[in-house]
Amino acid sequence: MTNTANTAAQPALPTSPSAVASPADPPAHEQARPRGWAGFVDVMKRSTALALPYFRSEQRWQARGLLAAIVALNLGAVYMLVLINDWNRLFYDALQDKNQPVFWEQLLRFTYLAFGFIVIAVYRFYLTQILEMRWRAWMTDNYLKRWLSQHAFYLLELRRYSQGGSPDNPDQRIQEDLNLFTSYTVSLSMGLLNAVVTLVSFVGILWGLSGNFAFTLGGTEWDIPGFMVWMAVLYCVVGSVLTHYIGRPLVALNFEQQRREADFRHHLVRVREYSESIALDRGEAVEGAHSRMRFSAVLKNYLLLLQAQKRLTWFTVSFSQAAVVFPFIIAAPRFFSGAIQLGQLMQIASAFGRVQDSLSWFVDNYDTLARWRATTDRLSSFDAAMRAHEAESAPSALQSSSTASADQALDLRGLAVSLPDGRLLLQADALTLKEGERVLLQGPSGSGKSSLFRLVAGIWPFAQGSVARSPDFLARAMFLPQRPYLPNGPLREALAYPEPVDRFDDAALVKALQQAQLPHLAQQLDVSDAWGQKLSGGEQQRLAAARVFLKQPRWLFLDEATSALDEAAEAALYQQLAEVVLAQHGALVSIAHRPGVAAWHSGRWQVQPGAAGMPAQVRSS
Repeated sequence: MTNTANTAAQPALPTSPSAVASPADPPAHEQARPRGWAGFVDVMKRSTALALPYFRSEQRWQARGLLAAIVALNLGAVYMLVLINDWNRLFYDALQDKNQPVFWEQLLRFTYLAFGFIVIAVYRFYLTQILEMRWRAWMTDNYLKRWLSQHAFYLLELRRYSQGGSPDNPDQRIQEDLNLFTSYTVSLSMGLLNAVVTLVSFVGILWGLSGNFAFTLGGTEWDIPGFMVWMAVLYCVVGSVLTHYIGRPLVALNFEQQRREADFRHHLVRVREYSESIALDRGEAVEGAHSRMRFSAVLKNYLLLLQAQKRLTWFTVSFSQAAVVFPFIIAAPRFFSGAIQLGQLMQIASAFGRVQDSLSWFVDNYDTLARWRATTDRLSSFDAAMRAHEAESAPSALQSSSTASADQALDLRGLAVSLPDGRLLLQADALTLKEGERVLLQGPSGSGKSSLFRLVAGIWPFAQGSVARSPDFLARAMFLPQRPYLPNGPLREALAYPEPVDRFDDAALVKALQQAQLPHLAQQLDVSDAWGQKLSGGEQQRLAAARVFLKQPRWLFLDEATSALDEAAEAALYQQLAEVVLAQHGALVSIAHRPGVAAWHSGRWQVQPGAAGMPAQVRSS
């Protein structure tokens, strides 16, 4: 169906990169996020709400089992690190004492320890990838079902263009954000668990090896036990605070980068989809300018992101390099005084490194955390939009029922059809469609004719009044738009769409093509192609008509569905379509502007434009 009513609601295309929203100006429905501790609690709640459904689903036992195995392997890896830390002391003491038998004994022991760690690391990686894959598969299936149910994919897009209240690029959120969310969530949660367990395991070792630090201040002697532990804590706390303040802009920048990348990709897909129209209009230069504009917006934000990452990298790399020598500097006085041996010094350095790594988890993963939060923000807003859509029932002002009589397709009473932004479009009352009728719906372009068809089809909820349909209406009605959707793939699937192709044998498919004046396609049923681009406009419309001949609907609605055909072909096709519905004791309704189409209709619904500021009126004649 043509979308004349909605065209005016489409947003204007930005004319320069500066017109694209900046990172400081995200979409209104996605920008009000708390910050600080409240922001941390908020993102944890939203990420938990996104993650829990999988672990409570029909796959919960496999998911929980994989998660438990990964946790066990992480604990096993930490235990191996504890054993390797103890090996450090024995190995380096043997070197210092020139004890060759112990040296070779510990070298052999290291082989066993290293092999055990390698086995654990390999299976930890493998099971983690399996969990991510299964989790992503379940979430993708779940989101696809929700997005494609209750016309959410259609209505969310309408609301986005008319009200700006729906998330952009749902395809990117399902394809990319779900992948990133599952990957980041597993890696970050397992990394945090590993950091906590490592800290608990090594902090006692470091405390025991640290000894006391005694000094005199103001005439008072001070003795600090576990001095190395406190130094590690102080070092990492300072590093974490500085990392947060340096890297805080990364969250908004990552969010914006994903949005701009998706906008750029979406525009390229549209160029490919409308390639013929663009080529006929010689629109290559315009599309090139628009594509470069969007890509320049991508690069502009990416440069800001790169600069923020550079600042963070300066600090994190410096922080990590300083951590290599920091424990040696602190423990060196004890080593040179003879209080500890080389093996203990190396064990202290190793234990300090493990504790410092654990406490520095936030510093080391800040960039990943920023990406994860941006992904969580995008997914949670998309999830919230779909939940809001799922919670909405048909407005109480629109009474929809199946109470019309069996020989009456429709009975429309007191209808007021609006646009998604609430503006009243047209009104209709006492419109009925009975068996055997052929009705022509006429009126000026943009007066709401297609929206009335959408309401009849049950996909346009922005209305009030009463719609009574025959009991078999939704099951036996077909709606043919001006430009039909033809999925890429074998021709038989495009012809049978949306029914399963195995419902029809080859003879039925060939007969439908012949009736639609497409005999040259009868030998191409198993040919895969982009039929929406390969076929001409008239062939596409005839292929849609072939679906009518194939499925034999009772109630048929045509929205400029023959506008690409010549008058002779149109007349022949209308005659056949009318015969189909009349043979099924049904009815036909058409939107058309050609005078020749009127000859195939016995009744008329006329859309009469209202005065300034008033809605159009639909009257039966």
